[in-house]
Amino acid sequence: MQERDDNPQDEQLGRRLSAYQPPPPARGFYESAVQRALVARQQKKDRRRHLLGGLFGGLGVAAAAGLVAFLVGPMIAGVDDDSSELPEVTIALAEAQTVRLVFSSTEALVDATLTVSLPPGVELQGFPGQREVSWETSLAAGQNVLPLRLLAVGPTGGELLAHLEHDSRDKSFSLRISVT
Repeated sequence: MQERDDNPQDEQLGRRLSAYQPPPPARGFYESAVQRALVARQQKKDRRRHLLGGLFGGLGVAAAAGLVAFLVGPMIAGVDDDSSELPEVTIALAEAQTVRLVFSSTEALVDATLTVSLPPGVELQGFPGQREVSWETSLAAGQNVLPLRLLAVGPTGGELLAHLEHDSRDKSFSLRISVT
């Protein structure tokens, strides 16, 4: 007599597992995971820079002197207002898309003011009709991720401006938004 591999309990468990829908990730999970990954990458770079510091001396210090960097998708660009070439991101009309800005700071910044100015036809989700959104925030030393959920409500696009102020220092960066 041959034993059956089919066990009613196994079948029941299989049905229950196939119907199981895991809960969605906690609010902020993805942003937190990206932030931790960016911090780990920065720490690895810092260790390498420390090891090579004797060779390259002031180059590491000069590179760390910048207050804010801008990251869009996989492309990194520190772009000032007077630059003729802006990083560009394309978003679909009437479809929300997350654009992640990364602000790098050599020190913690408490009570910094961040202002995002949007081009005509582009809105920040949750702020319909507002072309400029401003708030106070604190930045940790290292890289800080700001995910912006953008929605193109018109076909025009244009330039998004991110402006960071802290004490007597400020920095502005631009990003071109194209709408398809």
